Amino acid sequence: MECRLPDTAKAVDANPGAAMSVPRIAVVIPCYRVRRHILDVIASIPAFVELILVVDDACPEGSGDFVQSQCSDGRAVVIRRETNGGVGAAVISGYQEALARGADIIVKIDGDGQMDPAQLPALITPLLRGEADYAKGNRFFDVEVVRRMPKQRLVGNAVLSFMNKMSSGYWSLFDPTNGYTAIHATALRCLPLDKVSPRYFFETDLLFRLNTVNAVVEDVPMPAHYGDEISNLRIGRVIGPFLAGHLRNLGKRIFYKYFLRDFSVASLQLVAGSALLLFGMAHGSYHWWLSVSTGIAATTGTVILAALSVLAGLQLLLAFLAYDMTTVPRRPLQQRD
Repeated sequence: MECRLPDTAKAVDANPGAAMSVPRIAVVIPCYRVRRHILDVIASIPAFVELILVVDDACPEGSGDFVQSQCSDGRAVVIRRETNGGVGAAVISGYQEALARGADIIVKIDGDGQMDPAQLPALITPLLRGEADYAKGNRFFDVEVVRRMPKQRLVGNAVLSFMNKMSSGYWSLFDPTNGYTAIHATALRCLPLDKVSPRYFFETDLLFRLNTVNAVVEDVPMPAHYGDEISNLRIGRVIGPFLAGHLRNLGKRIFYKYFLRDFSVASLQLVAGSALLLFGMAHGSYHWWLSVSTGIAATTGTVILAALSVLAGLQLLLAFLAYDMTTVPRRPLQQRD
C-alpha cells in the first residue's frame, strides 16, 4: 500500500470542539457476541462522528442484521465478514472501508460497552492538533480507577506492557492491549494492513508496525467501565502466544532499525555486548562444571575472564538500551512534507 503524506499539515485550534468539523471522523466497531450492548454503544457516539462502521465478524448472534433492522442512526453502516477472522481482521475491514469513504481519523471502539464514547474527544485531540498519528487509551493513570480493576487484568497488563515496550520501541506507553484507539489516515495508509495480526495480538502488533514507519503514538488517560459484559480475552491463554509474538517483533524491529535501515554505534554496542555476554556465560558455566566434576578449582584468570566478559557485555547492552529509549519517533507523519 502506498504511503502518501499530505502536502501541508492542517492547522487545528487547541480547542477540540472548534476543530471537530475540520476532519472527517469515522468509528469502527468490531462485533462478535455483543448484541446486548451494540445499540447503546452506537447511540452514545457523539454527533460530530460522520460515519459508524459496524463490522459483523461472522457473529453467531447476527449482530449485523440486528443493527440493520433495529438501528435508526443514519451514520451506521454494516459490514459483514463471511468468516470469523478475529478482532484484528474485523477492525482492518473497517479501516479499509473508512479509508475508501475518505475518513481522516478512524476511531476503534469495542461493541461491549466497556469504552465510554464520551471520552472520544480527548482521544482524538492529539491527532486534531497534529501532535500524534495514533492515540490509545491508558486505564492506569487514575489510581482510584486502577483499584477497581480486576487483579488479573492488573498483573496481566503489567507483564504485557513491559513486553510491548521492548518489541514496539514505544518505551513510554502502557496498557498495550487497550482497544480504544484513534489513527490518522496518513499513518494508516503507510501500514501493511495485510501483515498485521488478525486476532487478540492486533493492537500490540499494530504498535510495532507503527514504529517501523516512524509514527508518533500518544497515551491518553481513559477510564474503563466493567459491567455485565463478558470479555473473550483470557490473560492466561494469551501470555504464551503474546510472548512469542513480542520476541518475533523485537527481532524484526532490531534488524530493521539497527542493521537494515542504519548501522550506528548502537548497532556495534548490541553486537559486541551480546557476544561478550554469551561468551562470558558460556565460558564461566563450562569451567564451573569442570571444577565441580574434577574437584579442581578454576584459576583466577579463568574466573576474571568470565566475569569481565559478562560485565562488559551487560554494560554495552545497557548503553544500547539507553540509546533505543531515546529514539522514539517525535515528528508526526501527518506533518511531514
